[in-house]
Amino acid sequence: MSLKAEFTKGLWKTIPPFRLVLGLCPTLAVTTSGFNGIGMGLATTFVLIFSNVFVSLLRKLIPNQVRIASYIVIIASFVVIVELLMQAFFYQLSAVLGIFIPLIVVNCIILGRAEAFASKNNPIMSLADGLGIGLGYTMSLFVVGSIREVLGSGTLLYISNDHPGFHVMWSSFEPFTFMLKPPGAFVALGILLAFMNLISQCQTRKGGGN
Repeated sequence: MSLKAEFTKGLWKTIPPFRLVLGLCPTLAVTTSGFNGIGMGLATTFVLIFSNVFVSLLRKLIPNQVRIASYIVIIASFVVIVELLMQAFFYQLSAVLGIFIPLIVVNCIILGRAEAFASKNNPIMSLADGLGIGLGYTMSLFVVGSIREVLGSGTLLYISNDHPGFHVMWSSFEPFTFMLKPPGAFVALGILLAFMNLISQCQTRKGGGN
């Protein structure tokens, strides 16, 4: 595949969590607002890009018997870096995301791309793959978080009481607080999965008709 194709596939064809169905734990847990989704997605993207590149650079030096353990060490190193950066420059967001930043180490998306792609391709292609998958994941978290936030509180991009975001619903709107609780995450994710499957079916039928 071309460099462009490797990048763009992560924005739709293999977009997590809707296509790969990976990384569901943070998708359901931290997406109580669109801002949280962006923060978690960008942190994951950082780790994904650099772990992909380093796995690709070292793929011929890592013995096959210890490759998974080696990939985890590489991933964990970049997770520590992104965690320290967030604590230094985005402390409030870091506090909100909490344990889910360290848990990026066991995010199946990152280890999956290291094993399935970066270990078999050059660093440039691996960077494109990581960037595309990471941005696709960030968009997914933002969309899920925005749906839950708008329906659950009537705002968009809420950060804190000092930065309450945008009030996007009418004054008499009664928030569906259910959407900000764990079951609401499953509802939002299910609706989006159904919507994407419907689009795919329509595209398939259109292609078959041609």
